[in-house]
Amino acid sequence: MPRRYALLFAAVLLAAPGAHAQAPARDPILFVHGWRGSAAQWRPMMQRFEEDGWSRARLFAWTLDPRDSHAAAARKIATRVDQILAATGAARVDIVTHSMGALPTRYYLKNLDGDGKVDAWVSLGGPNHGINVADLCISADCRDMRRGSPFLAALNRGDETPGGARYATWRSPCDEIIDPVDTVVLQGAQNHLTGCISHLGLLRDPAIYRAVRDFVSRRTSGVVQREGRALRTGVL
Repeated sequence: MPRRYALLFAAVLLAAPGAHAQAPARDPILFVHGWRGSAAQWRPMMQRFEEDGWSRARLFAWTLDPRDSHAAAARKIATRVDQILAATGAARVDIVTHSMGALPTRYYLKNLDGDGKVDAWVSLGGPNHGINVADLCISADCRDMRRGSPFLAALNRGDETPGGARYATWRSPCDEIIDPVDTVVLQGAQNHLTGCISHLGLLRDPAIYRAVRDFVSRRTSGVVQREGRALRTGVL
């Protein structure tokens, strides 16, 4: 390219609106795994977030202590969120959960004033209204996932999506753990039905990742089926 055209091209770029503006910082994301899972399960999704421009320093995977009740886990999550906000300087975090991870994080949002510190909350295959397989459980945190348990009755009483946070759920008709599948659905959330994906496959499926990415970053996605109308503003 001749020098005079190169200079003209550069001048046009610099004169364009927003040429000197930096992209807005993305919310840090806290990932919370399910029953007897681990933070390592989030590596594929976290890697995809990095590839799409999220800084590794703004991606945090939480490990639940299997000895904790959901309330105890929620108190630790509250502390971790405060640490993340202090470390990153962000005003709010996004929380992405798999399976049982939905329950202590919802407790945090509802009972520990977490909704003011969370922008977007995601449930992938969450047992939000109980699952049949929990009838076979012995541990307290698993027994709380039984349909009609006192814990779930209290958690779901009143507004299922309290505060100003944006809520979204994804459920699969082929989930071998989450039965009934509609237990995932929350009133006031964006509820999505996916294709035939296994329970752990929700963590690895690229289409699910793109849908979650677009939800937390307020982008439009047509990747998975969306049901009904959003009940909150500032959503997809």
